[in-house]
Amino acid sequence: MNRPGQKSHLKALDYSVVQQCMHCGLCLPSCPTYDATQLERHSPRGRIALMRAIADGQLEATKTFGEEMYFCLGCLACQSACPAGVNYAELFERARADVEGSGVLRHSRRNLLRAVALRWLFLDLRRLRLLGRLLRLYQALGLQALTRRSGVLKLLPARLRALEAQTPQVQPRFSADLIPPLTPASGRKRFRVVLLTGCAQDLIFSDINRDSVEVLARNGCEVVTPAEQNCCGSIFAHNGEWTAAQTLARRNLDQFSPDQFDAIISNAGGCGSHLKHFSTLLADDPDYRQRAALWDKKVKDLHEWLVEIRFQSPTAPMTRHAPATGADNQNSGSRRLVTYHESCHLCHGQKITSQPRSVLRSIPGLQLVELPEATWCCGSAGIYNLIQPEMADQLLERKINHIKSTGARIIATGNPGCLLQLVNGARQRGLDLRVAHPVTLLAEAYRQSELS
Repeated sequence: MNRPGQKSHLKALDYSVVQQCMHCGLCLPSCPTYDATQLERHSPRGRIALMRAIADGQLEATKTFGEEMYFCLGCLACQSACPAGVNYAELFERARADVEGSGVLRHSRRNLLRAVALRWLFLDLRRLRLLGRLLRLYQALGLQALTRRSGVLKLLPARLRALEAQTPQVQPRFSADLIPPLTPASGRKRFRVVLLTGCAQDLIFSDINRDSVEVLARNGCEVVTPAEQNCCGSIFAHNGEWTAAQTLARRNLDQFSPDQFDAIISNAGGCGSHLKHFSTLLADDPDYRQRAALWDKKVKDLHEWLVEIRFQSPTAPMTRHAPATGADNQNSGSRRLVTYHESCHLCHGQKITSQPRSVLRSIPGLQLVELPEATWCCGSAGIYNLIQPEMADQLLERKINHIKSTGARIIATGNPGCLLQLVNGARQRGLDLRVAHPVTLLAEAYRQSELS
C-alpha cells in the first residue's frame, strides 16, 4: 500500500480514463510483451484491469504489480490500436508513480541506482556533463579499449559485462561547443524557435543537435539554443517520479516562456511526447497551468515543424558518409537505400509518421524502402534495455532481422534511445549499417547542394 501521506495517482485520476477500456482485446496483437509471452497479465488489457482494481480500492500496489508495470515497455502501441481511445500513456505513468509511492520494489541496490541516476544526475545536467567528460577522457586515452583487451571484464558478472558493452561513445564536443546561443536565420527570418538539446542527445549525439540548428536556420528560423538547459523530465515521468517531473517542467517553463517563440523544437521522439503534456503534469498548479497549456501547443517535433513550414528540398545528394560499423561499399552511381524505424513515442505518442518519411524522400540519391514492423519497439524504451535485458534483446534481434531484409545500408530513426540501441545491435552483429537521424541526412544534402 502507499506510504503514509502518499496519495495514489491512479485513485486521483479522472475515473473516466480508468474505465474507458472495453476489454475488447484489439490491442493484444500490437503488444510486444504479450506477443512474446501470450500471457494476459503481460497485455495492455491485463495491466489496465490491475490499474482499475487499484483505482477502485479493490487492490493495493504489490511487488507483483510493480514488476508488471516495469515489464511493460510503455511503447504505447496499444494506444494506437485502441478503438476506444484509451489514454494508456497517462495510466501507465500514474501506475508507475503508485509503484514508487508504495515502495513495493524498494531494495538497497535499486534505491541507490535510482538516487544516483535519476535524482542526482538528471536533476542537474552539469553533473551529467561532468560524467560525460570523464567517460570521454576514458575513451579518448584508450583506457576503454585497453580494459576490453585485457580480459579483466571477464571477471565481472555477465550482466555487468553486457552493460559495459553498451557504453555509448561520447562526442568530442557537446552541443554548447558546437552551437552558439543564437543562430540567425539564413536569408529572411520567418520564425523564432528554441531547440531543446536534451540529455543523452547532448552527450552522445550532439552532432544531431548541430544538424538540427543548421537545418532550421536554412529554413528561415532564428534558433535560440542556450548552453545551459534542463532535462525535459520524461525519464522521471516514465519511471514513477511524478514530483521530479513536475519540478523539471516548471524549470523549462521558467527558462523558455512559450509566448516568446513560434515553436519549441524537440528532435527526440521520447522527449517530444513528454514535452507536449506539461499541462497534464501541472494541471493543479495555478501559477503554471496556463503557461503549460500554451507550451503544449508550441512544442513541435523537428520533422513535424519542417513539414509544417514547408522546408526546402535539397538540390544535390547528401555527401557520402561511412556507416558507423564500416565502409559503404555500394556503387557511388546507385541510389542508396534507406529504411526508417519509427520511434515508439514519435509514432504512437505524437502520431507523427509521415513527416520523417517526407524528409527522407526529399533527399536526392536516397530511396526509401519501408521497414517491416516499422512501428514495433526496438527494445530501447527509455531504460528498458537496462532493466529488462532479455526482452529488450529479443526485440532488438527481431528489429535487426527486419532491417537486414530490406537490403538498406542506412537506417534512419528520430530518437536517441533507438539510435543507440540500433548502433549497438549492428556493431554486436558485425553489420555494415549506418544509423542516422533523418535531419542529419538532410543537413548533409544541404551542404552538398552548396558545393554543387
